Amino acid sequence: MGVVDRLFSRVGAADDLARGRSTFMVEMVETAAILHRAGPRSLVILDEIGRGTATYDGLSIAWACVEHLHDVNGARTLFATHYHELTALAASLKALCLHTMRVKDWQGDVVFLHEVAPGVAKGSYGIHVAELAGLPPAVVTRARQVLGTLEQGEQSGALNRLADDLPLFSAVPATPDIAPALSPSVLEVALDGVNPDHLSPKEAMELLYRLKELMAEEP
Repeated sequence: MGVVDRLFSRVGAADDLARGRSTFMVEMVETAAILHRAGPRSLVILDEIGRGTATYDGLSIAWACVEHLHDVNGARTLFATHYHELTALAASLKALCLHTMRVKDWQGDVVFLHEVAPGVAKGSYGIHVAELAGLPPAVVTRARQVLGTLEQGEQSGALNRLADDLPLFSAVPATPDIAPALSPSVLEVALDGVNPDHLSPKEAMELLYRLKELMAEEP
């Protein structure tokens, strides 16, 4: 990588309540400082720029930041993002190289290999991560249904149809049938008034024989 004169990073998410700044405002203030100060010999590390606002706004900001870092700052930059659309910039930005974190499908599960490799991710694994984190199965299943609908394209009314089709009750586990109350057995009745601490050895032996007789009499 070579020697750098300055290191800039914008990683993490935190608001600044004391100054009245939202998480997104903090992100933008720090990103602005980097874009104003980074130079050709700087190293810039940016993580998920634009995630704190609406999808299209965030994507547009991330897109413009990549172009500015490439054309104006000229800094060596590591830019991590989930905006798959940004990969299209590789066709117009000559110094841009695309890399991804390797994953492997194994028996229906996704295994994260924690390795960086050239190329583009085949997709996002957010729902799988949510499942690993312990979200209820009903939530994960519904998320996959919504994702499938959204991936069909920018269909007019798709979100409205999803909202109208909310499975308000199907996600709630069915209440198990409650068995009717049973009458106490003969043994339960016989033992109900017995205090073992007050029985002598002889009385305990007699009780045991009595219980055995009652058990034999039960149908």
